[in-house]
Amino acid sequence: MEELHWLAVVRHGLSTGNVTAEEAETGGADQIDIPERDADVPLAPTGREQAEAVGRLLRADPPDLAVISPYLRTRQTAEIALAGLDRVRTVVDERLRDRELGVLDLLTARGVRARLPDEARRRERLGKFYYRPPGGESWADVLLRLRALLREIRQDHPGGRVVLFAHEATVLMVRYLAEGLSEAELMELSRGVTIANCSISSWRDGAPELFNAVDHLRREGAPPTRQEDVDDEPA
Repeated sequence: MEELHWLAVVRHGLSTGNVTAEEAETGGADQIDIPERDADVPLAPTGREQAEAVGRLLRADPPDLAVISPYLRTRQTAEIALAGLDRVRTVVDERLRDRELGVLDLLTARGVRARLPDEARRRERLGKFYYRPPGGESWADVLLRLRALLREIRQDHPGGRVVLFAHEATVLMVRYLAEGLSEAELMELSRGVTIANCSISSWRDGAPELFNAVDHLRREGAPPTRQEDVDDEPA
């Protein structure tokens, strides 16, 4: 199957959930007080500025297709970034949704250890790749839906330019698939990097080009904001 000419993944801009989650983690709370369901968490004002910076970058060489997670924060990021790029076809695809955390949803790392110690031990034993919280997904589960999506994109848009607007874990898992990484290599990568809001990662003709790049944000005065633990990301 022919490779895409250019494939990129943009993590959504800073969300109100990211702000609340960081406050809960640093404040030593067990629970994250987010009133909306995860799919309805919107961008924070800084996230909107970050999305505008992504748009200025994309206008230099627009994609042919944008595939977007259905979650509000990603749809808002794409809408802002693609404003004025009328020739870019947009598709919302539920397979790009964030990883579902099940019983871990809205718990901080401290909260998981305090309230669900058996799950904390099970996750430690199984590892992030295969651990599936009750009612949620493992990283392997997310990879299954991403494999199907990327296969369809390559089949339907051979040689095209495609950008995905998605989530923190998605960036790591697309790299795993695009570069043929092993589980051990993916785990090592996840320990050594935190994916910044509105960062861009890309591959040109199948070869790595950018990873977690944020220069466009610094140039535009919209500093990247980070979420500390991809495995516990609620928003």
